[in-house]
Amino acid sequence: MTAGKKHSFRWIVGLGVFGLVVLIFLFAFVWRLLNPPVSPYVESGEQHSVIQMDIVNASNVNGGARTTMRFLRDRGFDVVDLSTQTPPVVSSMIIDRLGDRQSALKVAHVLGIADSLVVSSIDTMLFVNVTVLLGKDLYNLTPFQ
Repeated sequence: MTAGKKHSFRWIVGLGVFGLVVLIFLFAFVWRLLNPPVSPYVESGEQHSVIQMDIVNASNVNGGARTTMRFLRDRGFDVVDLSTQTPPVVSSMIIDRLGDRQSALKVAHVLGIADSLVVSSIDTMLFVNVTVLLGKDLYNLTPFQ
């Protein structure tokens, strides 16, 4: 190779590496926009406590609640109870138990449940912020993707 060809080859390789780095950063940026991190903490003034929940498996899928529990605990949420309900329900939903809709929406976002499926049914005797009700659409949720 002549000196001119070596110079242009290095320039092309350098430009290719730079382009690859730019693509990686662009991908990371778009990924973060589409999948923002969700904090597992209740935000009420200065006090920060972990969102506590119970999971009710109403899907007729064995192990559905356990898989969801592991998924949520890996993300910092506190799952305090698992149970089963019959008959099964069609759609998964989030039930706000303390009137803290923001916490319920956080859990819905993490699981891939639409905001329209977040309902409020205040029950302070449960000692949880949220109840996750898993329905027959279980395999459409984020933990099962």
